[in-house]
Amino acid sequence: MKKSYILIILIITAVSLNAQPQGYYNGTAGLTGNALKTALHNIIKNDNHVSYSGLWNAYQQTDKKPGTNYVWDIYSDVPNGTPPYNFTFVTDQCGNYNGEGDCYNREHLWAQSWTNNDSDEKTDLNHVFPTDGWVNNKRANYAFGEVGNVAWTSQNGSKLGSCATAGFTGTVFEPIDEYKGDIARALMYVSVRYYQQDNSWGTSDMSNKSVIKDWAMTMLLRWHEDDPVDEKELNRNNAVYNIQHNRNPFIDYPEFAEMIWNPTWSIDEAGHSVLVNVWPNPATSTVNLKGENLEAVYMYNVMGQLILYHDVSDADELSSIDVSGLNSGIYFLNVISHDGGSALKKVVVR
Repeated sequence: MKKSYILIILIITAVSLNAQPQGYYNGTAGLTGNALKTALHNIIKNDNHVSYSGLWNAYQQTDKKPGTNYVWDIYSDVPNGTPPYNFTFVTDQCGNYNGEGDCYNREHLWAQSWTNNDSDEKTDLNHVFPTDGWVNNKRANYAFGEVGNVAWTSQNGSKLGSCATAGFTGTVFEPIDEYKGDIARALMYVSVRYYQQDNSWGTSDMSNKSVIKDWAMTMLLRWHEDDPVDEKELNRNNAVYNIQHNRNPFIDYPEFAEMIWNPTWSIDEAGHSVLVNVWPNPATSTVNLKGENLEAVYMYNVMGQLILYHDVSDADELSSIDVSGLNSGIYFLNVISHDGGSALKKVVVR
């Protein structure tokens, strides 16, 4: 196993234990490519969407900034900073708008025009986010991409302009770095949720029916890795599940993205034949593990030296590893199951 390969492709996995039902992803272990895509599609396709008007109420559960009555709008928020404005639920719901900061509406990250207004996709909370109406209008149905020549910039730094991403040169919309991963995982979700249920869908600059074009997928995989899953996404995924009864698998198991769309992925090379949740990540004192049929965990440093061995005494219970005595840095957990499967997880200790 090449450590340099692992360092490039492994993505930090952090998963909430509370809302994901036991066995939700049964049948996916050991699969890659279209086989995994099909298995995930069959798991997440049985959802229960709210009405289009029902999205407004749903947002109060899925997109509320903690401790406030403000909308968590990815087009105006400034993580670790002060946003230029905040929207209050109901009070600031669009309506009409004449400029940025006027009101929030319903943004289809996978634009409705790309699907010829598919009725299911139109109300799917996993990709329909509340955002500033004016910025949403500026984004229109342009592809997401990385802007070279900027034509317009929002107050939080989102941009519209010509694409600098290899493979496409048209107009694109670029969100701020802190939300690129969120958007990438939402688009990946749509591609899998509506896989082979897209006969009426059209094409766009970044999609052909439910298939994401190669140039865009290369970029989205990079966004997915550079902006890992965070607490906001974990909480939103759980809230959507409570309403819609399906989940975004790329939030629960970020490695699924590489396993489906990275043509060089190999289970033998990367060691992902068993599913295990690892959190928090980064960690300061304790790393928790949850999986089915687990037996043991080996922790290595980046030099490949074995740091500790941890026996998982009960495969169905929460298991914790004390990392408080370790130096800050990157470590790898090789998690072994009773049936010989394995999973390799990257963990950052601070």
